[in-house]
Amino acid sequence: MDELEYAGTPTLIVISGPAGFGKTTLAHAVARSVGCPAICRDEIKEGMVHAHPEFDGATPGDPLTRRTFPLFFEVLELLLKAGVTVVAEAAFQDWNWKRGLEPLQGVADIRIVQCTADVEAAHARNLRRFADTPTRRAHADAQGPQTLEEATKHYESFVRLSLPVPTITVDTTDGYDPALEEVVAFVGR
Repeated sequence: MDELEYAGTPTLIVISGPAGFGKTTLAHAVARSVGCPAICRDEIKEGMVHAHPEFDGATPGDPLTRRTFPLFFEVLELLLKAGVTVVAEAAFQDWNWKRGLEPLQGVADIRIVQCTADVEAAHARNLRRFADTPTRRAHADAQGPQTLEEATKHYESFVRLSLPVPTITVDTTDGYDPALEEVVAFVGR
């Protein structure tokens, strides 16, 4: 009997929210707990910049940014069609997530994890990341909002992913609420 006859349906665990809301850290924690890869949009872009040393800084719509979006979803599709459960993490707003996830809806069971955080904590994370992480030059938002007022407006305007699939909200201000174990149990349902 062919071994693929025993394959179940993979799960696509989508970690979403604005920049600084703890998505990447949570995505890697969930992936380690579940035992699957985490595919992070920013990490793909940073790897592309590493491979192109002549890259002179990101702008909205620059060639590498334009290539990152479809590549992110192509990687997800490749893994999901091979029967691999995957964590997908990005700061896409609703319309971009939907555009990329639509073709994957019949391939995997989708679970959404929406990250929230205190605006002050998220803003502090962003400022620290922008100052301490040289790979941030790969992103058009490398400077990000400079004041708490700018950050608040930015976060309030973020349009969250909305799909008719199971969704959980996780506050990442100080650890995880609900706890990581509860998030992992949710995505495993």
